[in-house]
Amino acid sequence: MALGSTMYTFTVQLADVDRGVYDDLALRVARHPSETDAYMVTRVLAYGLEYTEGIAFSEGISSTEEPAVVVRDLTGRLLTWIEIGAPDAERLHHGSRLAERVVVYTHRDPEKVRGPWAGKRIHRGDEIVLRSFDPGFVDAVAARLERRNALTLSVTEQRIYLELNGATLESEIHEQRIG
Repeated sequence: MALGSTMYTFTVQLADVDRGVYDDLALRVARHPSETDAYMVTRVLAYGLEYTEGIAFSEGISSTEEPAVVVRDLTGRLLTWIEIGAPDAERLHHGSRLAERVVVYTHRDPEKVRGPWAGKRIHRGDEIVLRSFDPGFVDAVAARLERRNALTLSVTEQRIYLELNGATLESEIHEQRIG
């Protein structure tokens, strides 16, 4: 018998000063048995940091046709392809051909994530952004996860300030182009 997903809820107060986005969100996030807590935390952070009208979690690991997070317009057209972790070059190439914008959020060492992409053909690779956090930040957030989470996510000057279930954490948001 296959194991089912574990459901997590996040009540999020979002204040992204850099983008002028302020909202209260209620998220239900399914963590697949093969998904790590760090991967799920990175998905939630990416959702908050990219939050806009039309954003949604995809079917995630069970879907090979979509990234972990997508942004679509009202007609259903794919605007932003948001990958998590360390996608391969072929996947980035595919996403870049379908969406106007591609961004990767990783909880891993960004240099090790970028390494396998070197010399590979990636459509509009110079426009794709790789975002990462300070070493240990995502793991520290994951260590404080509960099934029901109260999260305050503030962003100012490319720095994330996070309060999760009473613990306060912060990190710089590191950004680099992959091309």
